[in-house]
Amino acid sequence: MFRWLNGPGAAFRDPLPGSTNYLNAYDPQGNLIRARAARATNRSTGEEDPRTVGEEGDPDGPDTALGRNHLEQNIAGGKPIPKEMADDLMPFPLNRQFRSQPVLSEELRDEIYRRIHQEKKTVRTVSAELGVEMQRVGAVFRLKTIENQWIEEGKPLAAPYARAVGAMLPKTPFVPGTRTPPLPHESINDLPVHSATTRQLFHPVPESMHFNRESAARAFSRDLLPADKRIPHPELVELAKVAAQHRGRDDVVKARRNELEQQEAAVLNMRREQKAAQEAAAKKVDTPRWQFRFENIKAESAGRDGRAKGGVGARYGIPAQDRKKGQIKIPTKVQ
Repeated sequence: MFRWLNGPGAAFRDPLPGSTNYLNAYDPQGNLIRARAARATNRSTGEEDPRTVGEEGDPDGPDTALGRNHLEQNIAGGKPIPKEMADDLMPFPLNRQFRSQPVLSEELRDEIYRRIHQEKKTVRTVSAELGVEMQRVGAVFRLKTIENQWIEEGKPLAAPYARAVGAMLPKTPFVPGTRTPPLPHESINDLPVHSATTRQLFHPVPESMHFNRESAARAFSRDLLPADKRIPHPELVELAKVAAQHRGRDDVVKARRNELEQQEAAVLNMRREQKAAQEAAAKKVDTPRWQFRFENIKAESAGRDGRAKGGVGARYGIPAQDRKKGQIKIPTKVQ
């Protein structure tokens, strides 16, 4: 053990700043693989290597713990250390299918909070600008609000622990003062899975029929919207159409975002009214420990087949019939 700690393991005693420093990033001798590959590339192209430390095998060489500061500042012709590749992001050498995913950097989290809190932008707008999913943007804003509240109240924060864990993970960087990060954090326009689309469906159509996304949505459910309208950022589709037609993109995007914000406000008001009506209709009985709520129900609310949305127990889910034995899965007619 001590032989490994004093040999290849010495590279992990003083971790390389700005790198995940997983085992897969080093060879059995403790050399940083991507740094050695970069130097080999420069040698093949004839570029001079102005390193001031010894070559490989030197105890102060760039692949040892003592030469890591030189390696950080100057590697293969004065160029920075290459970014981690996919093979460098495997923390468990025996599990080559798992790769560590990037997390938001502290600068990017602060920028998300600043744009919502100070610039009064919506979650949808910040998500499109910074390339972060809307759910993650909302979570970051709530957590940063709690963090600032704790700081005002004088509560201690686990900042050293957060920095230590953050140093082990790849991060999505952000340069303060810029409008967008160097690269998007994740895909922000993935189509969410609707419960109506999780069942098997055989839907024959005539050859002369134009079957598009709206037709596919109606085949699953009459109330299901097409994919273009269910994605988190439909305004990006409008932006792509505008770019293809060479029209004024800023005006179109602004008008589309205003329309979406108005729709979101209307939906929120409707949900508040529905929740207020449910609260008013429920009978509440307070006890020293619990509050019991009673609501009137109707047996007819479950529908003729007992699977209607308004039936008691519908919130716990009702299994679909598409994989049940005895069910006819192949259509018997074409409409």
